[in-house]
Amino acid sequence: MDVAELASHIEHTVLRPDARQVDVERACQVARELGCAAVCVNSIHVALASQLLVGSPVLVVGVVGFPFGATYTAVKVLETELAIQDGADEIDMVVAIGQLKDEEFDLVESDIAAVVHAAAGRPVKVILECGLLTDAQKQQGAEIAVLAGAAFVKTSTGFLGSGATVHDVTLLHETVGTRMSVKATGGIRYFEDAVALLEAGASRLGASRTEAVLASRLGRSEPPQASS
Repeated sequence: MDVAELASHIEHTVLRPDARQVDVERACQVARELGCAAVCVNSIHVALASQLLVGSPVLVVGVVGFPFGATYTAVKVLETELAIQDGADEIDMVVAIGQLKDEEFDLVESDIAAVVHAAAGRPVKVILECGLLTDAQKQQGAEIAVLAGAAFVKTSTGFLGSGATVHDVTLLHETVGTRMSVKATGGIRYFEDAVALLEAGASRLGASRTEAVLASRLGRSEPPQASS
């Protein structure tokens, strides 16, 4: 896999709580120049990212219920609707982690399904926060996401528990098969690690250090040459 191919699987993220307008502007520039799949931003930055990426194939992903997932379904729905109004192409929502651990599966499914409905046909990725779950809970969460109509199951927010692991991606991919896709996020720092996650079954990667990840393939500290 070459640098350009890996970049095409990456959602370049800027989700820090202290992220400023200049950070979003820089992220959009990086994503466009390197040919990333998307930029992933907090909901208040969706409108700006959408404006900056007009005419670009780079998608805008807005996060919902981030990073804890422990909020009213109605709030997640409203946040989804507003993000789409502002130009989001995809939605990454955090599952109700505590309810999943308490085996309140009907509540978890209805929460996801409500966001899927609000997304009005746009892909929804369900963040499970694997570092806080047992393997059985990860599998159950993935099955519920399938039933609720989500397009992806995602390993983590990158803010809680552990980041993406080959074990978790393999487990999720084996669980959902061809019924949905897998996104791996959290702690991706090197080219080889990113490729391993894709080989384990992920089709998208979330990374905030995209330039460094791609540069590590080239054996240098500076970012790779931007594409046109």
